[in-house]
Amino acid sequence: MATVEVVNHKKEKVGEIELPEGIFNVPVKAGLLHEVVRWQMARWRAGTACTKTRGEVRGGGRKPWRQKGTGRARQGSIRAPHWVGGGVVFGPKPRDYSFKLNKKQRRLALRMALSSRMQQGKVFVVDDFGLSEIKTKKFVEFLQKFGVEDALVVLPERDEVLEKSARNLPTVKVLAVEGLNVYDILDHEYLIIKREALPIIEERLSK
Repeated sequence: MATVEVVNHKKEKVGEIELPEGIFNVPVKAGLLHEVVRWQMARWRAGTACTKTRGEVRGGGRKPWRQKGTGRARQGSIRAPHWVGGGVVFGPKPRDYSFKLNKKQRRLALRMALSSRMQQGKVFVVDDFGLSEIKTKKFVEFLQKFGVEDALVVLPERDEVLEKSARNLPTVKVLAVEGLNVYDILDHEYLIIKREALPIIEERLSK
């Protein structure tokens, strides 16, 4: 097991903790991480884009002019795709973009994402955040002590004070362990984990 320091909100060492190697020291495979991120983004797609075919556009039931004798090209409907206001050929229709990915692969990818940040030395385990009230300024001061601007903060459970203190910071996201995912870990440069969240992460990924 890897041993890391536990620090307080002033970045002062207050202890040490052992991290399970099966979660924080797994060989990283970029291909699997890419597949899981693609799976997540596909599930988030609304799939509501919709266009009308020539049969769905209103009007166009009557032939615009007779077939022969006018000197013009024959036309069957003013709602044909090449007419302005006509239908769309092979346009998007509402659909579900999600696809199946095994739970085993998703858990492994989450371990890999955590291991990736650990191997880069970009994981902090903190004892507290020093916030007794909703105050963005104090949270920014906390980040500055760690020399961090872009971070994912992982908590054992939802914390309204911390969430609201960080919500105006575009490069910071606060998540409870239950919402921890590969995309958000890889989308942020640093990982700040509250000590109480570690046993929950271990329990979730050891199943």
